[in-house]
Amino acid sequence: MFILLLVVSLVSLIDATSVSSRSQSYPLSQPAVTGPKTRMVIGNRLIAPDGFPRNASLVDGTFPGPLVTAQKGDHFDIEVVNMLKGDGMFEFTSVHWHGIFQNKTNYADGTANVTQCPIMPNHSFLYSFSAQNQTGTYWYHSHYSVQYCDGVRGPLVIYDPQDPYADMYDVDDASTVITLADWYHGVSPGLRSQVTLAKSMLINGLGRSAQKPKADLAVINVEQGKRYRFRLVQISCDANVLFSIDGHNLTVIEADGQLTESLVVDQLQIFAGQRYSVVLVADQPVNNYWVRSIPNSNGTYDGSAILRYKYAPEVEPTTVNTSCMNPLKETDLHALINPGAPGKPVYGDADINLTLEVSFNASSFQWSVNNVPFKSPYDPILSQILNETGDASQLQTNGSVYLIEANKVVELTMKLGIAPGGPHPIHLHGHAFDVVQSADSSTFNYANPVRRDVVSAGSDGQHTVIRWITDNPGPWFIHCHIDWHLDEGFAVVMAESPQDTSRHINPVPEEWYNLCPIYHYYTEVEGGLDLY
Repeated sequence: MFILLLVVSLVSLIDATSVSSRSQSYPLSQPAVTGPKTRMVIGNRLIAPDGFPRNASLVDGTFPGPLVTAQKGDHFDIEVVNMLKGDGMFEFTSVHWHGIFQNKTNYADGTANVTQCPIMPNHSFLYSFSAQNQTGTYWYHSHYSVQYCDGVRGPLVIYDPQDPYADMYDVDDASTVITLADWYHGVSPGLRSQVTLAKSMLINGLGRSAQKPKADLAVINVEQGKRYRFRLVQISCDANVLFSIDGHNLTVIEADGQLTESLVVDQLQIFAGQRYSVVLVADQPVNNYWVRSIPNSNGTYDGSAILRYKYAPEVEPTTVNTSCMNPLKETDLHALINPGAPGKPVYGDADINLTLEVSFNASSFQWSVNNVPFKSPYDPILSQILNETGDASQLQTNGSVYLIEANKVVELTMKLGIAPGGPHPIHLHGHAFDVVQSADSSTFNYANPVRRDVVSAGSDGQHTVIRWITDNPGPWFIHCHIDWHLDEGFAVVMAESPQDTSRHINPVPEEWYNLCPIYHYYTEVEGGLDLY
């Protein structure tokens, strides 16, 4: 049964998340941390992470939201409470647990209008799921329209007590999680369907805009001689960034929750939605060093933070951004565990071969995949599948839902035509995939490609090829993780084994079934504002 929140019982929560005239100060090295069983309150607040005050939509009043941590095998019970008040921003919400496969819990994927109806104001929903054998670096964010651009986003880490790379680092805790986020000065509903550029790049929730060039920066503390596993979490709405730390090499050991063979680099290009774990050895003289997160923007801003050695003075660095000598190339990354793409090592010879051609209509400001722009259905795809017990002929597909059989090898080629605003990061829900051809490569690798859940499809005229096995029944979104492009139609749904979905995810909680009646009543009877 849905939970109708009583005002009396939530006075303190409302106060903590209400719009305030105080700007929020994010801790410099120790973010708020919560466990796998917790409550998240999404509400509005005035903050100034780059020195410019604006209203935001936040989890527990902070940006980024609190770090969610778990140990391998833990069960997650996260109650999401909607206390949003609007003020020109979205009032409805949902939360997606990015990179978590949600095997047998497709209803907890958090994708509005695909796997659930949104959560209405003054209501909540309990996301209950197990990550099973997954470990690594993930994140969570609103998956309702472009709401996460207003602030509903934060990191999630599942630690592995038997991490095979444990002997490579000494420190791996909340202080070594580094979030990278673009930030906007306008509220997201007003920025839709236009060329939208961020005003600043934040590292661990702090940065500098052109209006406030002396705003506070995040400080990442290290001690000389120690080794640190930095978990880089790219939670931007658009920008991809070049990440580096002056004077230090970085050893990549994880991409998107998947361990990789170790690879030493001095700079990483990280796309929206991607994550990397890198090991930094604090072997330089005691000093302050610039941490750089340079976005692919119009060049008016960069992201900066400070790597500060213990006993270094509390001053800004004077280090220089030298030329990159050893940048990360995706084709140099190789899966550590069970390497090799599934199926025959021949292009076009998988069980299911799909080509998705992407185009953009400048006059309508709309993206299309195979000539169809994605539009959210009245009833979520999962609801339709459960109601029709897997009868594919009854789905409201509108050309954007692809039906795929169970236990098959899928090879997907994502081709870009005229595709402004790239490179375009492509995310598949419910699976990790093998990247058998990267966008900037002319060669295929079926033997030991990188395995991940977000890949760049490149820019105009480029393409990428990925493979995965359909071993997780349910509807799974695949979309551009530039949130503005998703909002404009750059997405499709992979309806995996619809006939098996009902029994695979049984039982579906009663609270999930109540989301849609509440949503429809709120929008149709009470006239609630739906900006989607």
